[in-house]
Amino acid sequence: MSSVDRWFSVSGLATGLIRPGDAIADLLIAAAPRPGGMCGGDCIVVAESAVATAEGRIVGLDGVKPTPAARDLAGRYTMDPRMVEIILQESDAVVGGMPGFLLCRAHGTLLPNAGVDASNAPPGCVVLLPADPEASAAGIRDAIRASAGVEVAVIVADSRPHPMRPGCAGIALGCAGLAAVRDGRAVADNIASAAELVMGEAGEGIPAAIVRWRGP
Repeated sequence: MSSVDRWFSVSGLATGLIRPGDAIADLLIAAAPRPGGMCGGDCIVVAESAVATAEGRIVGLDGVKPTPAARDLAGRYTMDPRMVEIILQESDAVVGGMPGFLLCRAHGTLLPNAGVDASNAPPGCVVLLPADPEASAAGIRDAIRASAGVEVAVIVADSRPHPMRPGCAGIALGCAGLAAVRDGRAVADNIASAAELVMGEAGEGIPAAIVRWRGP
């Protein structure tokens, strides 16, 4: 295949704000560009906060009672003790921290604040990661197949900073319908990073993207 036969495109999916209980697959299908909509072979990248919100993974801070361990860590790292308590509940272990953040081992990887996010949450609340991102991706893929009749891949993505570098890049928390790593390339993470360029999870109302490519 020559270089001219290889191409790559990314299009944002403007669903508006996702709310608890929303059928996220239906919103993604409705937001797909016309004419054509979703096509077989597309990869749909969805922000983890949108998936978690649809799944009802939202916790109100007012109902959280911090433990002594949470209060201690909150004092050391200048954090809300209630937020720290939720982070501890979502973590397998806390391995370090800096003001405003705890570095945690959770969901099989190292995550700041165990993935607990206040930036895309309703006031006074935080959004947790999806309980099982792989199952979430598979469920969205199955629902798109059932509703739209097309076979797509789905990635549940998040963004992460890299040590000693400014800014964030996308990572795949869960995926269905494609190999996450191929020939030594982190395919799912690379696709997630490309999608982050057009996504905006808050007021932008673009929590997802369609990625299409032709190549090896």
